[in-house]
Formats: sequence, structure tokens, C-alpha cells
Amino acid sequence: MSHPVRVRTGPVLAGLLAAGLSLGGCVGAVVGGAAAVGTTAMQDRGLKGAATDNAIVLEINNYWFQEGKSTLFSNISTQIYEGRVLLTGAVTNPDTRAEAVRLAWKASGVREIINEIEVTDEGGLKAYAKDVWAANELRSRLLFAKGINSVNYSVDVVNGTVYIIGVYADQAEHDRVLAVARNMSNIKRVVSHAIARDDPRRFRAPPGEAGAAS
Repeated sequence: MSHPVRVRTGPVLAGLLAAGLSLGGCVGAVVGGAAAVGTTAMQDRGLKGAATDNAIVLEINNYWFQEGKSTLFSNISTQIYEGRVLLTGAVTNPDTRAEAVRLAWKASGVREIINEIEVTDEGGLKAYAKDVWAANELRSRLLFAKGINSVNYSVDVVNGTVYIIGVYADQAEHDRVLAVARNMSNIKRVVSHAIARDDPRRFRAPPGEAGAAS
């Protein structure tokens, strides 16, 4: 599936992208071959849109890598849908948060940066393990929920908060997604940045391209 998992590494990114795999965080959940292609084709963004998003994620991570910002790799996840970039995670320094956003905007094709990076001392391995479990559980529930096209959503969980990005067919579907997330145990709150299928933000040009076209 193309639902991203918050697993972070560095140099392997280029190889994964070259293999045509989906990226989320530093490395996405990997399901290879025809199944992955078929799942991606079912998304509203299609194969081309998914490939463009993957390229954007790779470019963002490359900028982070070039700046020697190992903290960005270890603490921040990148979820993306149609050029809308959702940054999640937790850092202890507000300057690190600002630097992550600044570098992400340098990637070509970015339409929007949604900054949900927390500045906090909370977390640790135990909390991270709980978040990973909760994110995987939520993906599973969305996959089997009726009336939800789960391939159109990416999710992450940070310190018990669920973050969602993607596209929904109508408000009823979005409400169902929120209900699934809110009914999980150990979830403190749910923050959705998913947008409707006919939302104009899906079709506007990235800021750099819009300026060049005018």
C-alpha cells in the first residue's frame, strides 16, 4: 500500500525512489510490484501524481541531508498528497522546526507546507513505539472501513495526536475517517488536513510556477 510509515533513514532514499516505491517520512511502507502500482492507480492523484509527490519527498530529504540536519531525519516525518506537504514530529528546538519548513519550501512542486511539528521535550522510545503501533492500527482500520477509500489518505501519529492528509469524496466520507480515528484508544486528538475532491487547492500551481506563468 502507499500509506507512509514513520521510519527514518537517509542514503537509501534514492534507491527506493528509483525502484518506483512510495515514500512517507524518510521511507514509506513498501509493497512492491503490480500490487503497489494497482493501488497507486486507484488514488485520486493517480500514478503521475504519486510519482511527483515521491520526487518532492526525495528532494526535501536531500535538502535536509545536504544541510547535515540529522535531527530532521530522526524526528520529522513528511506526508504528502498532490504537493501539499504535511510535516509532523517532535523537536526540542524551535529553530530546528523553522529550518525544516524553510528547506521543505525549496523543493520544486510544493503547493503548501502544513507545519505540525511539535516543539516539546515529550516523547522518547516508548511513546514513539506507541505512536507507530497506533498509526499502523489506524491504517488497517481505514483499509477495512466501509465507505472510505483508504488509499487517498496518509496518516501519522505523534505523541498520541493523529494527523491526516489526503482527499475525500464528500463530507460523509471525511466524517467516517475522523470517527475511525477518534474511536481508537490512547488517541488524544485528531487533526485532519484532508480536503474535498473539488477543493481548488488541488489544482492551483505551486507558488514558483504561478509566478513564472504570470
